Amino acid sequence: MIDKELFKLLGNNMKYVFYTVALMVLGLFASLMITASICQTIWLGVNSAKVISYIYPAVCAVVGIAVRYTASRLTGDLKDVLGRRVKKELREKTYNKIVKLDVRSTDGMSMAGLTQVAMEGVEQLDLYYSSYIPQFFYAMLAPIILFGVTFWIDWRVALVLLACVPLIPISIVAVSKYAKKIFAKYWGKYTSMGDKFLDSVQGLKELKIFKADMAQHIKMNESSEDFRKITMKVLVMQLASTTIMDLVAYAGAGVGIALAVLGAVKWGLSPISALFLILVAVDFFLPLRAFGSAFHVAMNGASAGRKIISLLSQPDPDWGKDEVASTDIYVGNLTFSYDGKRDVLKNIDMVFPKTGFTAIVGESGCGKSTIVNLLIGALRPNDGKITIGNKPINTLSRESYYSRLSVVSYNTYIFNETIRANFMLANKNATDQEIYSALDKVNLSDFVRASGGLDKIITEDANNISGGQKQRLALAVNLVANKDIYIFDEATSNIDVESEAIIMSNVKTLSKEKSVIVISHRLANVVNADNIYYLESGLLMGKGTHEELMAQKGGYQKLYSMQKSLEEGYVEVSL
Repeated sequence: MIDKELFKLLGNNMKYVFYTVALMVLGLFASLMITASICQTIWLGVNSAKVISYIYPAVCAVVGIAVRYTASRLTGDLKDVLGRRVKKELREKTYNKIVKLDVRSTDGMSMAGLTQVAMEGVEQLDLYYSSYIPQFFYAMLAPIILFGVTFWIDWRVALVLLACVPLIPISIVAVSKYAKKIFAKYWGKYTSMGDKFLDSVQGLKELKIFKADMAQHIKMNESSEDFRKITMKVLVMQLASTTIMDLVAYAGAGVGIALAVLGAVKWGLSPISALFLILVAVDFFLPLRAFGSAFHVAMNGASAGRKIISLLSQPDPDWGKDEVASTDIYVGNLTFSYDGKRDVLKNIDMVFPKTGFTAIVGESGCGKSTIVNLLIGALRPNDGKITIGNKPINTLSRESYYSRLSVVSYNTYIFNETIRANFMLANKNATDQEIYSALDKVNLSDFVRASGGLDKIITEDANNISGGQKQRLALAVNLVANKDIYIFDEATSNIDVESEAIIMSNVKTLSKEKSVIVISHRLANVVNADNIYYLESGLLMGKGTHEELMAQKGGYQKLYSMQKSLEEGYVEVSL
């Protein structure tokens, strides 16, 4: 009933579980003291005892109430502390793991799924750790403690009560397998609904343009209905399980009470002892009854917890601790495959010097972006090597390497912050003068000044500026970062000609002092490159300057000529 992997996630917080259980046990003894005091008081009243005789049970009752109250308050406080600490640490672990993995999804989870697990899933685990686990240990201890107390009063009643107690966990186990399946489906439907909602919001413009918003609305309704149905199944299962546990608990207590009465009538059990047994009979079952109620909440949390465990168990990227001494990059005899069957890249040899303009070109699907992911360390080669300053990339500290590296792509993210804040992320010491200098290089300074200055807020997904302005702003941010290696991965894709020209002019200027690597499908952008690598179907089919590759009359020359012909034809048609 306790998931060992989830239990291990408690770490140092495990002590709070045992403190909580100890306080709950203390509260149980206090309750027994109060019950015994009540029985003693009734017995004294029946026997018309003197007033002074009531002092002792009264004092015991007051002490028991005080201890019970204190234990209950401290138990609640400890559960709160445990829940808050676990939530904080799990969110930190989840976030840090996602950052380490440098991925958009894992184990089949989308970004919406990851967000739901990291937020709602952790909230559900709060109850799992703060309520379910302490109640589990207490529910195991309480019947044994009560048996030890009642055994000396009447062993037959105590034995029967203890024998009836396991019927509750048996009923829990009986529904647990079904419950796990239901909760797994519940989370699946929950994340699926989140995915569809996120898709609908992000693609709302396209839905309106294609007049498909009503069709998407119907899909959302269907997803919501599926989630409603699975939620109702969860509630029905919980209600049925609770009903079964109540029947077991009260039936067991009833049997114990009947035996206590029988003992007083036929076995010579004293009335005060019988009364005590009657009052504590239900206490045998209440801890496990409370545990059963927490079980359903725990199953929900455990289902989310297993997704968190799956995320946390993903192997970390292979990085070392060496510092980057030099920024010249060498790729030697590199082979890479995503599935281990078909090679996406095969026997690739490339050199990227400390300074200069190096380009990687080829048709779509030739492996350009895969090389980028290998160069930044997001992927590791199946064979061959990548060295940075004669050191294998996997031996380097990621922090040290990334402090020298900058990547500008066609979808570089601009945060929903002020323009200044976006620059400060790249260089926290950047001054306004340095920011405007970078903006001037990309021909954005006048636009920024006219739009409210550096305090202008960029909306989500940079919707309040054009695509070209977004790309130029991304370039300016990276210029302020002042790195040694700049990788431009299709940075001029889908933008206007003016912005493309500005970016490529900056690339050429930057290459005089930095190592600049440009990945581009448009060969006109790289004619000024110091060295060009031409790929076809994962194979290196040519290298050299633009003039040298054109003279070879191979695939590069054909692709360049075709693109130039298409562009000239487009210009003529436009004119």
